[in-house]
Amino acid sequence: MYVDGNMKALVIYESQHHGNTAKIAEAISEVLGARLVRVAAAPTSLEGYDLVGFGSGIFYGGHHRKLLDFVERLDGGQLRAAFIFSTSGSGKTNGHRALRRLLGRKGFDIVGDFACPGYDRFGLLRLIGGVYKGRPGDKDITNAKKFAEDLKRKLE
Repeated sequence: MYVDGNMKALVIYESQHHGNTAKIAEAISEVLGARLVRVAAAPTSLEGYDLVGFGSGIFYGGHHRKLLDFVERLDGGQLRAAFIFSTSGSGKTNGHRALRRLLGRKGFDIVGDFACPGYDRFGLLRLIGGVYKGRPGDKDITNAKKFAEDLKRKLE
């Protein structure tokens, strides 16, 4: 997995309304020493990266369409480690199913998932002022960093 003892990592994310996912992407990439890019700026070739993270908020039960479209355009047979992350009004990984299947079809080995609650005012939640105000918070950022540390140990 490592090249010359150093893992080259990339974190690709899409963060919309409140910047929830950007906070998590930044925390994870900091620990991994990863290049951090939004989907629109992501390289078209992932050649040379040992580990790639893919994340966004969860919309209608799945990752943001921009992220899914990006993965769809990748060449198959990538054969590299990947992880998935998200923020959502539920904070659970059940929104990762479609992205997980898509990455699997492209040849990625999924080595981990991370999800946490994020401030959500989408749809009917707007009527009650949203859910999970202040999230992701300090504890969520700490958990994201721990997830990244665990990934590093797992891939050593």
